[in-house]
Amino acid sequence: MKKIPANRAPLINQDKELPKGPIVSVSDGKVSQNRTYADLLKNPQDEANFENLAKSEIHKVDLNGNSTLLKNADLYLGTSFSPDGNYLMLTTLQRPFSYIVPYSRYPMTSTVYDSKGNLVKVVNEVPLNETMPKGFSSVRTGKRSFSWRDDMPANLVFAEALDGGDQNKPAEFRDEIFLWEAPFSAAPKSFFKTRQRFSGVDWSNAEYAVVSESWYDTRNTKSFLVNLKNGTSRIIQDRNYQDIYSDPGRFNEIKNHFGRNVIDIKNGKAHLIGQGYKKDGQEPFIDEVDVASLQKKRLYTFKNQNVKESIIDILDIQKGEILVSQQSATQYPNTFRKNIKTGKAAAVTNFANPFESLNKVHKEVIKYKRNDGVELSGTLYLPANYDRKNKREKLPLLIWAYPTEFKDKNTAGQSRKNANDFTFPSYGSFIYWVSKGYAVLDDASFPIIGEGNAEPNDTFLPQLIANGRAAIDAVDKLGYIDRNRVAVGGHSYGAFMTANLLTHSDDYACGIARSGAYNRTLTPFGFQSEQRNYWDVPQVYNTMSPFMNAEKMKKPMLLIHGDADNNSGTFTMQTERYFQALKNLGAPVRMVLLPKESHGYQAKESILHTLWEQEQFLDKCLKKK
Repeated sequence: MKKIPANRAPLINQDKELPKGPIVSVSDGKVSQNRTYADLLKNPQDEANFENLAKSEIHKVDLNGNSTLLKNADLYLGTSFSPDGNYLMLTTLQRPFSYIVPYSRYPMTSTVYDSKGNLVKVVNEVPLNETMPKGFSSVRTGKRSFSWRDDMPANLVFAEALDGGDQNKPAEFRDEIFLWEAPFSAAPKSFFKTRQRFSGVDWSNAEYAVVSESWYDTRNTKSFLVNLKNGTSRIIQDRNYQDIYSDPGRFNEIKNHFGRNVIDIKNGKAHLIGQGYKKDGQEPFIDEVDVASLQKKRLYTFKNQNVKESIIDILDIQKGEILVSQQSATQYPNTFRKNIKTGKAAAVTNFANPFESLNKVHKEVIKYKRNDGVELSGTLYLPANYDRKNKREKLPLLIWAYPTEFKDKNTAGQSRKNANDFTFPSYGSFIYWVSKGYAVLDDASFPIIGEGNAEPNDTFLPQLIANGRAAIDAVDKLGYIDRNRVAVGGHSYGAFMTANLLTHSDDYACGIARSGAYNRTLTPFGFQSEQRNYWDVPQVYNTMSPFMNAEKMKKPMLLIHGDADNNSGTFTMQTERYFQALKNLGAPVRMVLLPKESHGYQAKESILHTLWEQEQFLDKCLKKK
């Protein structure tokens, strides 16, 4: 275990410390693609305080709670025991530190010790990594992704890029995976090569492993069943990882004799647990897979229009015993031990519904289409006792959403929504207002699609506006709402969405934008799923930025932000500068900065005040006088 050193020095009070001199940063002329990070080190005093706070000792604690020092104080970043417990891998941060990247990219050393703390081998040394090739599938050079092989006593696994870590370089193979057996006196042995970027390996019974790779630009993922005895491999999955309808599921795992989770293969059979999303609903399943032939046999499918079931674990497939969670719109999620052969289920938990006041609220998943045929969906809530038959009263509508990028219309149109999801209002949700007489369309689909070589953001605004208009049209067609009283809201990228909709569309009366970014020139090296930098496509960055179009925003807007937001790209300054622009241009806008809050809000006072601000704002904008 890690312990704070007893002799840790007090921190430097920078308010009382005079600068020792100027801060100098130098570029060596190498191209890099670094995002905008918050809370970076800024000066030598920051470095000293960081080192002081990050130092810890490694102690060995017996079952009686007695602690003995194993390793002296250092900047320990990670600790990992081998499955047999005979080796300990420690990763420590090294100097020099950086003022432009977070500590995860500082120099670090990974060293293996025996159980008594004696040095065995320095297995990896990583230099400071301030330069990265462009692209989400680019990685640093050298050994990476170190882990212990779960099915062997003490074998390390790691990957190494074969393309220099640069996704833009053509290469037959992108990564090579190595195995390295303790005590690491022999060279690592090549295990597998991937044509895309290595994304993980799952072990089983020392006979088989499943190796996965993926590529961001195509959203492709592939998985291979590798025979560890003869080195042959067969592909078991090749799909768009955003295509949830084709998801084959995850392999059921058990704990082996090392206490590690491994794929459960018995008598040549493994089992897949799937969520079972379909165009017409959701049907969780269990498939039996013959490892020799890869043939599948469906053992179980859950079909119930009134309950949602999630399969947690397979307890005993021979007896048909599984562990599931069941819920409905009014039934709090509870765990059951279920027999798939008899259909009988015994409750393991019995949690009551803490939100019974919402039980009579009408809830349904509605599906509709965008003007280009893309299928969309949202979860619609109507007030309790609302007359859905006569629809005499036309309700104000609140839309809550978050845009997501896709590479094809098929996956963009798929839905994860289930009307039997328990209605669980969080502080960030619009669901509260269904009890105040509003219709609420929650989690409305807002796909942004770029097919082929096109990037999603090349047509961001037209697609954004079309998504919103389709949602309003769909609810209006049902006859429930007054389309002149529609508000839109979102958090983070949803706030960015909200500001753009109020700026470029007349479909909304007002909007709420929380913790957003509004000026994309302040995130010049990419944001969200955008890999290109500002100088690649300045027109895209400028067109998408509400700040650049602030003179067009004339609708009432409530801006809320934590004054200590350290999320990459959504610094508090984004809201402050946007508000200043809107105020000076005469827009009806209100800004609320929550003290000491980061990207998500934590304090009870902040959450309650956020809810109060939103209620006052919505009632003022949408309620009939």
